[in-house]
Amino acid sequence: MGQIHDLRSYLEVIKKAGQLNEIKKPVNLVHELANITATIARQGRGAALFANPIGTQWPVFGGAVSSSALAALALECELKDLTQKMETVLDPASAVPTQRVVEAAWKQNVTTGDDVDLNRLPIPTHGLHDGGPFITGGITLTKDPVSGRGNLSYNRMQVLGPHTLGFNVNEWRHVMQFYKVQEAKGEPLQVAVAIGVDPAISIAAGARYDDDELLIAGAIRGKGIPVCKGVTVDIDIPADAEIVIEGYLPPQERRKEGPLAEFHGFYGELWNSPVFHVTAICYRNNPIFQTIVPGEFEHIYIGNVLPREPLLMRFVSHVSKNITGLHIPPYGNGFAAIVQLEKSNPGEPKNVAMAAFTAHVNIAKVIVVDPDVNIYDPADVMWALINRVDWSQDIFMVPGSQGHEMDPTADERGVQTKLGIDATNKPERRDYGERIRYPEVDLSDYLS
Repeated sequence: MGQIHDLRSYLEVIKKAGQLNEIKKPVNLVHELANITATIARQGRGAALFANPIGTQWPVFGGAVSSSALAALALECELKDLTQKMETVLDPASAVPTQRVVEAAWKQNVTTGDDVDLNRLPIPTHGLHDGGPFITGGITLTKDPVSGRGNLSYNRMQVLGPHTLGFNVNEWRHVMQFYKVQEAKGEPLQVAVAIGVDPAISIAAGARYDDDELLIAGAIRGKGIPVCKGVTVDIDIPADAEIVIEGYLPPQERRKEGPLAEFHGFYGELWNSPVFHVTAICYRNNPIFQTIVPGEFEHIYIGNVLPREPLLMRFVSHVSKNITGLHIPPYGNGFAAIVQLEKSNPGEPKNVAMAAFTAHVNIAKVIVVDPDVNIYDPADVMWALINRVDWSQDIFMVPGSQGHEMDPTADERGVQTKLGIDATNKPERRDYGERIRYPEVDLSDYLS
């Protein structure tokens, strides 16, 4: 059995792996904390734990699953097995039911009623043009009012007052379906938000699943996630969370919230969203607040990369049995895929790219490379583009394709031209022989 069961045990694992950056210097919650976290992620240095955010005694953690290396640590697997592990845990046959417990760590401190004050939480203001402080790393927990099954999701929540949050939710999400059922009856929808959790839960919450996503988290850990009933809501909440916010969405109440940095790399709009009325704030002793820097690597990784790589792998592997790897890079905002192929036919890269296009509507650019190219290294992929692509022969376009409405290259309905690039070696044109490769060495043997 693995070592990870909550946020704190995960911090120990990534610290041991050299992927935790502990920031002891006082840091401003407005912009500075997000800037540092994003810089660390972009440089491939891992996650950040801020010991002394200004104005609070609570540490803040960010960048939990912001890279392939961190995802592999969170899933307790090798990097090469990442996509296969995700495919396995997303299979409903792998689901592991939750375990009901009586006590929870987050019930050590409970605030209800008039004592509730969201301003006491260290909620960052992330982007330069964000509308204010937003909870971005919280896991939303709701329950289907018809079937009773649980649900996990991510919803941006802007602080509107000491006990109210703007609650952004897309029309197609399960949460909105539940809310509409309650609105039709003139009744509120109960909501809980778990902050500071086992990354298995964070990863599960990013998946589109027709059952309780906590079953995915159980599959990741190989055992049921312990859950406990809320203090003021009838919802099963992960027992090992650091902080829990409870409340409800009243019917027919909307307020403007936003803007917020979004996954496509631009600031989103103001939205007329439901209002989350907070009835309780609960937390462990010495709690750790967790955030996701919106519009940056972790945001894209959880929502676009981890849940979709297995889907694309299934489609491209159906077209070709020669696939050796696949990656949706976070720097592509979820709109691009890189496929690694040991081709047996000159036309194979094009077929593989077309399969990726049809696997998910978001995928608009596909680069196909050879097995000697590291699909997780942008510099290596760029090397293939520069040295193995004849731009007059090795690209193809699919105009008038359906893409994502938020893709900046698409129109307002998502119609766009999709682009495939064959960046594989073509020795039949000009054979340069074997590529220069210097094996990596453990520098600790030389730089002590």
